[in-house]
Amino acid sequence: MSLKAQLEAIIYAAETPITLEQMTQLVKESAVADGAADDAEIKSRVRSSLEELVGEYGSPSHGIEIRQVAGGYRMSTKPEQHEVVRAFAKSLKPPIRLSLPSLETLAVIAYKQPVTVPEINEIRGVDSGGVIGTLLDRKLITTAGRKQVIGRPILYKTTKEFLMRFGLKDVNELPSMEEFEKLVAESFQAELIPAESAVAEESVAPAEPEVVESSSEAEKAG
Repeated sequence: MSLKAQLEAIIYAAETPITLEQMTQLVKESAVADGAADDAEIKSRVRSSLEELVGEYGSPSHGIEIRQVAGGYRMSTKPEQHEVVRAFAKSLKPPIRLSLPSLETLAVIAYKQPVTVPEINEIRGVDSGGVIGTLLDRKLITTAGRKQVIGRPILYKTTKEFLMRFGLKDVNELPSMEEFEKLVAESFQAELIPAESAVAEESVAPAEPEVVESSSEAEKAG
């Protein structure tokens, strides 16, 4: 992979502006393997590649640009594209908020589908009936007929919305359980509402709600 491609990927993935020094350290090993003699030469190569990237993204054919912000580099929408991006943002659905029990149940369904509620309960060791409704409402799971056993319990499976949320082509692309747990944590980190925390907040809520900022309101304000 070229140095410029590496820098492009780093800037794209960075949540905050990333400095020249940080990028130099990140690509140091590959730069040395590519023939860089010392730190000064590595930094020079990084600076040169960054200038090329900034120039390329500055052309009218790109809707985003690489800018220097707060001492670092970051990608941002070009001013002339703000309106179309704003319209797109307004069209997005509100973020999905799931409790820990819902996430656990979703994982069981993803790996055992099609699966019934009794089977889910046996795996989790607790009643999962309540969270099934939540997952159905969020369109992350759907019904898949009934199992041909006594009582004919409903079978559940994941949906296209589930695949889209986790960036999967199909269920055959599901990672290992360990990787899936990490993916869940990353995808829902900012949206997670632990059931225990929610109950605790309700129990200590003061009589005058206008002087207390809920967790969801704090997220919006942030």
